[in-house]
Amino acid sequence: MNRNHILFILLLGFTSVNAQIHEIGVFLGGSNYIGDVGPTTYIAPDEFAYGIVYKWNKSPRHSWRFSYNQANISSSDLNSDTPGRTQRGFHFENNLKELSLGLEFNFFDFNLHASEPKITPYIYSGISYFAYDELFYINGEQKTDFSNGTLAIPMTLGMKATLYKHFILGVEVGARYTMTDNLDGSNPKNETLAPLKFGDINSNDWYVFSGITLTYTFGNQPCYCVHK
Repeated sequence: MNRNHILFILLLGFTSVNAQIHEIGVFLGGSNYIGDVGPTTYIAPDEFAYGIVYKWNKSPRHSWRFSYNQANISSSDLNSDTPGRTQRGFHFENNLKELSLGLEFNFFDFNLHASEPKITPYIYSGISYFAYDELFYINGEQKTDFSNGTLAIPMTLGMKATLYKHFILGVEVGARYTMTDNLDGSNPKNETLAPLKFGDINSNDWYVFSGITLTYTFGNQPCYCVHK
């Protein structure tokens, strides 16, 4: 047996031992925003949100996660409990398109090849990039300046469980701390619009996705499973 044959066998063995299991599926839920317009309720989904999610499970405790989500966000001062906001009466709408990559950590072992049902709480974080519209107000009416994009830090808490055969159902709430303070038109970047700024310009905006994930698992049994 020559050297090339030995290398091929070793590579094949390494690939087999390190085979992973994958998940792909959908996210469905709602979105809400936290900032300088409207109420300041942290979890109050009022717009439809949806997306796709892919996970590469490296062990029963952690996996790499990639997702694309899209949602509208909106808010109205008339729904606020703060008198100043109610009197101001601003309202805005924006559209978000988000790509996110990070690490999901399971609190309990979540071996997808085990015969018994599995359930675990989990957390997720990483980095997100999202596109949105830069807004401003003229005479209390929302105007769009230009399209922009920036980063956000996702912080997600959820619970997931195995369903029939290859399916996993999750319920999660994920807040995003953004690197912008103008999802709502309160702090336009255009210098000519500086006199139109309002609110707390030292505090960035947040948005939240709340909903369910349904994923389908596929791939070879990874090395962390016990062979029977």
